[in-house]
Amino acid sequence: MDRKHFIKTLALFPLASTAMKINELSSITAPFGNSEKMPVLFLGHGSPMNAIEENEFVTGFRTIGKDIQKPNAILCISAHWETRGTFVTAMDHPRTIHDFGGFPQALFDVQYPAPGSKDLANETKSIIKKTTVGLDEKWGLDHGAWSVIKHLYPNADIPVIQMSIDYTQPAQYHYDLAKELSSLRKKGVLIIGSGNMVHNLGKIAWDKMNTDNYAFDWAIEASTKMKKYILDNNHQQLINFKSQGTAFDLAIPSPEHYLPLLYTLALKSNNDHITLFNDKAVAGSLTMTSVKIG
Repeated sequence: MDRKHFIKTLALFPLASTAMKINELSSITAPFGNSEKMPVLFLGHGSPMNAIEENEFVTGFRTIGKDIQKPNAILCISAHWETRGTFVTAMDHPRTIHDFGGFPQALFDVQYPAPGSKDLANETKSIIKKTTVGLDEKWGLDHGAWSVIKHLYPNADIPVIQMSIDYTQPAQYHYDLAKELSSLRKKGVLIIGSGNMVHNLGKIAWDKMNTDNYAFDWAIEASTKMKKYILDNNHQQLINFKSQGTAFDLAIPSPEHYLPLLYTLALKSNNDHITLFNDKAVAGSLTMTSVKIG
């Protein structure tokens, strides 16, 4: 090879390297190109038994799954993954986590073999500027995710990742962080918050488990106010849930089941319509109220 040819050959390497980086970036974002804006869901997941029972709440989940366009992928913020810092699952095949006890074997036998998405994990990491998002390869899908998503998409053919809840941070932090996820709605990603608005396991009326829509007075008061704030777009009152009085204190003894609601509300845009469904209480101190935004 003559000197002139050699120099030309060397000059190609930086271009090839740049082209490779562009191609790698395209491969990450290609599955999540622009699409019609997806809705956002808050799902009151309730008991893990909802994964295998036939009831009106399961019917509500299935109906919503049929009413909305099929997503390219799902990002779920579940009450059951709390961490120090924020993480997203980044494995190809997330395991089905049975993070509960005392239930029938049939529930432990359930598997939800939805694929993961390293692409979506990386996309989520890249768009969040409020904190450094870690990529997790150990967690999987906990029951806050799979017990409800299996009713929306029973074929487990849509990639699912989870984003953790940083238990060290206040409500306003979570609301602000969630806003940074808004671009995913235009890339075919269905964002789901999974928890319960009213969730006090210590106050459950076990003798009223089969009584339809039974709620204690404080649960009714808290639920009524929450729904009014949601429908009035009064998010600040919901963010300031600790200053709302005794009913809210009883409804939210710890925040992990409530915070996924704030993640979904933060993603509402001005022209999004709000629909409430599965709006009933269970055993006095739980509500299954769910929200569709958009």
